[in-house]
Amino acid sequence: MLTAAVEASGRAKREIAADAGLHKDAFRRVLQGDRAATLGEALRILEASRTAPRAHLFLFLVCGSDQAIDWLRSDLAEFFDEFSVEFPEALQRSLGEQVADVKPRWAKGTAYRMAKMLSDHITELERKDQFLESFLSREQEVSNV
Repeated sequence: MLTAAVEASGRAKREIAADAGLHKDAFRRVLQGDRAATLGEALRILEASRTAPRAHLFLFLVCGSDQAIDWLRSDLAEFFDEFSVEFPEALQRSLGEQVADVKPRWAKGTAYRMAKMLSDHITELERKDQFLESFLSREQEVSNV
C-alpha cells in the first residue's frame, strides 16, 4: 500500500522520504519490503504521498491492502477518513446511555443499512440534479423564444 501511495502521488521519492523524515536507504527498503515500516513511518509516508493517512491505514488493517490500494486518493477514502473520525462521537451523541447496549452482532446489519442509506441519498441527489438541469434548460428555452 505504501508503494502504491508513493507511486500514485506523482512526487519524487526523495521528496517523500525527506517529508516523511526517513533516510533514503531506509525509505527504499520499506518500499521494497525489505524492512517493515513502523506505524509512525507508515503514517508519515502516506501523509507525504498526499493521501488520507488514517483512512488508508484503517482500510489496510480492516480490509487488507487490495481495498486500501483500490480506494487510494479517492473521494471515498476521504469520506472514510471523515466517517471514521465522526462516527464514534455521533454514536455517543445519538445513543447516550444506550451506547452500552450496542451488541457486536448488530454490526453487519448496521453497516448494510448505512450503505443502503448512503446509496439512497446519492440517488436522491442525482434525481434532484437531473430535475434542476431539466428545469433550467426549459427556462432557457422559454427565454430564447
